[in-house]
Amino acid sequence: GLFANTDRKTNHLKQKLDEHLVGVAKHALKNAYNLPAFETELPVATDINSLKKMSPKAYRWQDKAVDKITKWRGPHQHEKYGFFAVNMASTGCGKTFANAKIMRALSKDADSLRFTLALGLRTLTLQTGDEYRERIGLENDELAVLIGSSAVLELHNKQRQQLKELNTLNSGSESEECLLDEDIDFGCDVPEEGMATVLTNDGDRKFLYAPVLSCTIDHLMAATECVRGGRYILPSLRLMSADLVIDEIDDFSGEDLVAIGRLIFFTGMMGRRVMISSATIPPYLAEGYFKAYRDGWRLYAASRNAPNLIGCAWVDEFNTHVISNSANEVSNSIRDYREQHGIFIDKRARELAKETAKRKVRIIDTQCIINQHKSLPVNDETTEQTKQQAYFDAMAQSALSMHSQQYTLDVKTQLQVSFGVMRMANISPCVSLTHYLLTEFVCPADTEIRVMPYHSQQVLLLRSHQEQHLDAVLKRKEENDEPPLAFSQPIIRQHLTNISRNQSIKQVLFILVATPVEEVGRDHDFDWAVIEPSSYRSIVQLAGRVRRHRAGEILSPNISLMQHNLRGVIKAHQP
Repeated sequence: GLFANTDRKTNHLKQKLDEHLVGVAKHALKNAYNLPAFETELPVATDINSLKKMSPKAYRWQDKAVDKITKWRGPHQHEKYGFFAVNMASTGCGKTFANAKIMRALSKDADSLRFTLALGLRTLTLQTGDEYRERIGLENDELAVLIGSSAVLELHNKQRQQLKELNTLNSGSESEECLLDEDIDFGCDVPEEGMATVLTNDGDRKFLYAPVLSCTIDHLMAATECVRGGRYILPSLRLMSADLVIDEIDDFSGEDLVAIGRLIFFTGMMGRRVMISSATIPPYLAEGYFKAYRDGWRLYAASRNAPNLIGCAWVDEFNTHVISNSANEVSNSIRDYREQHGIFIDKRARELAKETAKRKVRIIDTQCIINQHKSLPVNDETTEQTKQQAYFDAMAQSALSMHSQQYTLDVKTQLQVSFGVMRMANISPCVSLTHYLLTEFVCPADTEIRVMPYHSQQVLLLRSHQEQHLDAVLKRKEENDEPPLAFSQPIIRQHLTNISRNQSIKQVLFILVATPVEEVGRDHDFDWAVIEPSSYRSIVQLAGRVRRHRAGEILSPNISLMQHNLRGVIKAHQP
């Protein structure tokens, strides 16, 4: 008289309990028998010529990293070791491509590719997918890109299609379209019988079978949260079958970092390799995640009778340090890891000190703003408004000062032009600064400015068009004696032509007023920047957008850092 479930349409009793339990047991037995196949039998990408070729001279560090890691593998390729890597190459040095090369070197035969690239931003995930598709040459049955937003994806695809129509003839080749617009059949030796509750649609099959998966990290987080409904099963199978790369690891904070620690622990427990990648990884972050990986790997080694050894690598554009895999040199202790990480960071600091200065910073004194208003009533809204205006004026004056040293001459109009960014920590001050620059700031008689706000709460369609425009204008890969490509962009050229009709105007500043959305994932190159401080990481990341694509030393400051943030100035001397 005991039943397991009911018919959803008729609400009548459907299946007896003993029949249901016997059926579940049979399916569980079959799937458990197939579990080892998920580790070794899922598809991999092979014969990727772009990863075999030597990198250009400026990116030769990528090949050196691969050589050292290949040497670390040595004659022990048949043995299973854990591997935890940190890639701290500077912004603009090619970390994304290097990560793919390194993961290929770590593969079973050192010539195949299967890994998951997890990122925090949807736009960054799509950009990375484009780079892997175009630069590495991955086909549509080798790469899947998942972001969880059809609207963002549609806008991104439209941008790519428009760019393709502008730059090349329309070949009609469907193989160049975005992966998610196609039905891909990922063939593999793992039977799908009994997995209907896991692989419910084509997107699930892409997620599991694609050799290379670029996705937002939330697609994987369910693996660490074994709640009802079985939603943890699919990401767990993915982590069981593919190594993990987490890009821009320090872009997360708070509870996100704890969740990522669980994810890294789980990946180690599944016997896979992990790499974390960012130009600004604090020591405590690398150390904490190594501990999470080590603890997970210990469980894997104990359950498989595998050697409890973990290879560790530190990579940047100057050097690659890999701990040898001989038993007497590998140590899984946190103390030893901290020591090796410190040695690597010291070397990196010394090498960075030798580099030609592409960026020089000056600190803008905001104490005078505080002193000027400290005698006024503490809760007076007028005081806050005047402090904010004084703060904005200091930023604008600093921008004018840097423009005078960092401009480029437009030959056609004889205008001195620069492209700069003003970074605010929050959206509301970002909008207020934009309004101030457009309506209240008084420019010198020979100067005009053009201002654009850029933040995460803009209407998605507007933000998509903005990013398309910014990507086209701010790719400054010209040589020092060449005019910027931006001067040939129709919108910029129209601005310059209209401004030149006023013969008294000689200086033009194009200013992007942005929030931290500009710090990560945007491949932009500005002439100068004014930064409202919030963290060391944000300062470093935004500085990486100044002269990002151009070489050569600069003689005068091109970054202005406010001494205090806006909130600190406004609240100063208040109880």
